[in-house]
Amino acid sequence: MKEDIGGSAAAAEVEPRGSVEPRGPGEPGGPGGQAGIVDELTALCARLPAGSALPSTRELQRRHRASALTVQRALAAVAARGLLVTTPGRGSVVAEPPASRSTDLSWQTAVLGARDDLPHDMTELYSPVPDGVLDLASAYLDPAVQPVGLLAAAAARAARRPGAWDRTPVAGLPDLRGLIAGLVSPAHSAQDVLVTSGGQAALALVFRALGRPGEALAVEHTTYPGALAAARAAGLVPVPVPADAAGVRPDDLADVLGRSGARLVYLQPRHANPTGAVLAPSRRPAVLAALRDHRAFCVEDDWVAPLDLTAVSPPPLAATDPDGHVVHVLSLSKSVSPGLRIAAVSARGPVAARLARVRITDDLFVAPVLQQTAVELLSTPGWRRHLASLRRVLLARRAALLTAIARSLPTLDPPQPPSGGVHVWLPLPAGADDRLVTAAARRAGVAVGPGSAYTVGEAIAPHLRLTYSRTPGEGLVTAVDRLAAVLRDG
Repeated sequence: MKEDIGGSAAAAEVEPRGSVEPRGPGEPGGPGGQAGIVDELTALCARLPAGSALPSTRELQRRHRASALTVQRALAAVAARGLLVTTPGRGSVVAEPPASRSTDLSWQTAVLGARDDLPHDMTELYSPVPDGVLDLASAYLDPAVQPVGLLAAAAARAARRPGAWDRTPVAGLPDLRGLIAGLVSPAHSAQDVLVTSGGQAALALVFRALGRPGEALAVEHTTYPGALAAARAAGLVPVPVPADAAGVRPDDLADVLGRSGARLVYLQPRHANPTGAVLAPSRRPAVLAALRDHRAFCVEDDWVAPLDLTAVSPPPLAATDPDGHVVHVLSLSKSVSPGLRIAAVSARGPVAARLARVRITDDLFVAPVLQQTAVELLSTPGWRRHLASLRRVLLARRAALLTAIARSLPTLDPPQPPSGGVHVWLPLPAGADDRLVTAAARRAGVAVGPGSAYTVGEAIAPHLRLTYSRTPGEGLVTAVDRLAAVLRDG
């Protein structure tokens, strides 16, 4: 007679009192024992659809010549792994996959607060990878797509300009400030812009100028670790705010501002590092309202402003902020070259004067020849051609990376394709240790970013940050193959 491995509700009934339990040699467990029952149930749960009935207790006793107690222990062991669910009157069934029965628990991150082990080792995260290691960790462009020719020509012209080697105003060259103001919004002017030596220096300046040691800084739960390091150096205490694929959640932001007393918020509304999220247009008015209601400043990190790939992102928050709550940070390094250490802070009102005054203690001013080079670069038609070419390259690399992930890592939940920027936020299997995976991947010749390095509070799920700006398409495919081998090997 054909064996019914699915069991039935009737077969799952409680054993009658006084029944004789079959026992085999070496009881508990008989020939298969508890381990044999666990192995059978695990295999069935992997093969059968969710909700499928599993063999009854009586059937498992018969097959494995085991006692009811041994079977119950085996069922409990498999249930503890989340593979099966036992319901009175129905018996045991295959559990729903974790992704299907997950609920939104991200609200806990704001209540628990930041972990004590932050910031992470910036030296480890941002050191160049050794030769022979495929780089999916760095967000900078590889030399093949940097506008080296444009930069060389711009630098040559800049070096011959009057004052290229002399001192400049603390706020920066007026021409450069005007060009950057135009990138922020029509309402901004050169007077609102302060030139800095790269985006990291801009963040360090803003946190030091606008925060006081011991104060809270509201940040998205998953965010840029360089900002966390700069905030910690200024004595600020990061407080995580839940966010999702549509960016920070306005209600949660308002709640955190109210509970923590934070006067400062750090956000990446455009292609957030590392998740790639874009703050949805529908959420932006509520975010600005939360800032107004709590009289808070928002540091808007616009780190890849020109790198929209498949959709045009909304304008900066600063463009729709008439009240001066948003302090905008724009960097050129990610879209040009890591060696062009030019960024700018845009702010209006007394806060701009505060920033300029505090900035003097850093480096007085940015090297004028670098500022002149940026002016030459942004003023030439070649700049727009570079951006158009760069977007095509990044779009092709993004496609190569996502295709390789779908082919070589089919058991993982597919990552959300970013609409711009340079990162893919890759979910790992539940329970995976992203740091161990990162270390094993490095030994296998692939550099990736461990998701926990970008997480302020307790991690909701393990991830890796994979970047496609530094490695060509064929290298991305090889890198994913190596990463897949690492995950297969456990």
